[in-house]
Amino acid sequence: MTYVAHNSHDLRADIEDTRIELGETVEALAAKTDVKTRAGEAISAAAGRTRERLAGAGTSTARAAGTARQKLAETTRNPAVRRAAPPAAIAVAAAGVATVLLFAQRRRSTRFH
Repeated sequence: MTYVAHNSHDLRADIEDTRIELGETVEALAAKTDVKTRAGEAISAAAGRTRERLAGAGTSTARAAGTARQKLAETTRNPAVRRAAPPAAIAVAAAGVATVLLFAQRRRSTRFH
């Protein structure tokens, strides 16, 4: 304190302010030393970020698989192009579908653990 209390009311107010500050300091220190809670918060945050990434990857993969499926369907409708359809296009479409299914399966399995 930088000043001296002149009466008992000022002194009591000073003491109360100091108690409040000490209480806040103790609470802050206790929160920092609560390793279990801090670890749980970090795990929850990491899990949230992972879910967001998986959701984004699943969406983009599904979009790519849909585009590949659409192109494959268009290709199979045209007999002239059907003969020229590269096997790689079919493999890409199958890989896209497999990726979407894999993400969906992982997502379902993590919900139950």
